[in-house]
Amino acid sequence: MPKLRVAALAVAALCAVLLVTGCTRAVDGRAVSIYDNPFQVAGLPTTSGPSGPRANVPPTELSADNGDGGEIDTLALNAVTDVQAYWEKHYGTEFEGEFEPVEKLISWSARDSRRESVEFCTESTYRMVNAAYCRLDNSIGWDRELLLPTMSETFGQMAVVMVIAHEYGHAIQNNADIVDRDDPVIVKEQQADCFAGAYMRWVAEGESDYFTINTSDGLNSVLAATVAIRDSDPDDPESVHGSAFERVTAVQVGFTDGAKGCKGIDMDEIEQRRGDLPQSFDGASGEFDITEESLVELSKALSVILPVPDEPAYSYEGAEIDCRDGVSTEPVTYCPANNTIATNVDGLSERGAPTDDSDVPLPVKVTGDYNGYVVFISRYTLSVQRSRDQELVGAKTGLRAACLSGVATGKLAETGRAEGDITLAAGDLDEAVSGLLTDGLAASDVEGKTVPSGFSRVDAFRAGVLGGEETCAARYE
Repeated sequence: MPKLRVAALAVAALCAVLLVTGCTRAVDGRAVSIYDNPFQVAGLPTTSGPSGPRANVPPTELSADNGDGGEIDTLALNAVTDVQAYWEKHYGTEFEGEFEPVEKLISWSARDSRRESVEFCTESTYRMVNAAYCRLDNSIGWDRELLLPTMSETFGQMAVVMVIAHEYGHAIQNNADIVDRDDPVIVKEQQADCFAGAYMRWVAEGESDYFTINTSDGLNSVLAATVAIRDSDPDDPESVHGSAFERVTAVQVGFTDGAKGCKGIDMDEIEQRRGDLPQSFDGASGEFDITEESLVELSKALSVILPVPDEPAYSYEGAEIDCRDGVSTEPVTYCPANNTIATNVDGLSERGAPTDDSDVPLPVKVTGDYNGYVVFISRYTLSVQRSRDQELVGAKTGLRAACLSGVATGKLAETGRAEGDITLAAGDLDEAVSGLLTDGLAASDVEGKTVPSGFSRVDAFRAGVLGGEETCAARYE
């Protein structure tokens, strides 16, 4: 999050169709927004039960070439069987023609010697730490030794299922002929993420014979896995899967709107969604140390972006303050009684400190300055809510805070402000998403309480970034 750049950066709102319409359910003949109940997740109840393979389910009859019959191969094969069951039921609703299952499954060990390695999609699997779909022979393959075990150990078994669902999404593209060789890879990857999200909703609804997933920490872990395998460097020519923000957005579109929402993802839609959000580090790190001086600049920017008639006072001597109608929420506290934002600068700086995860195959959390800045912004949004006579305690308060923090985040990409020498950098959105999944402090009320669903917290933030204040008001009034 560097100082304000000269180049024009203006956020364009995502088409209202994706953010507002298609997000209602009929109850007794009355259209009710799926966001009316903040304790629901895209219209589903928030659950905290088991996530993973169902007990006592007989193994699939499918087999993989070169498989070892071990736990990971069994998990992957059961996932293929289950994802196929989903598409056998839903393919005809969304696409013309007949559903055609993948024809071949291949398993390999990335630790195998060059001599022991096999061929997948005309390439040797020697040191191939990957899972992929091959359109040449309509096959799916996976590394059972490094990639899938690491996904399972880090994020749980449903992360492996998510990987398989994503790869099967590419098979659906090929089956339905909705992409061709000339389509940008980012379109194919975003659609596949979206299809995986649609399948995960089916599992969350209890329709799967093989798996179950709760909509709190279970779904949070699946999204965290999606964040971990993001494109971390937008300037790398190999970055074709999308940022964490983009990947999570695609998954959430599928989870909320089903496969029909995925068909609308093309390059025009992706470019519209990106607007002029920063897509390059421009030779810089994208990091901006959190100091009292940087927070002063941020507060100036916020006063322009989300103006309030009675601006809050700021204290930078710690987050512990005497407040009769609030509690301390380290590292930043908002006190409604005296309209004050109190900050533990060192604590906030520690939260926003980037860590070297170069030796970590799949980092659980994306760290960086915006992990801290977005919490400061969220406490300012409580002052905004106070000025509008809105409730400052409760689930909707926290989700409004996340949504308005998204609004502020998007507008930090704009130039031409009268005050506030600070702007958004590439990577900041990913850091915010990761923080919202991890602890949700940026989606909490004045008491630091938040909803248990990281999906809902990220969805609220995403709506603010892409849809603006009108979307926040429509969802969380």
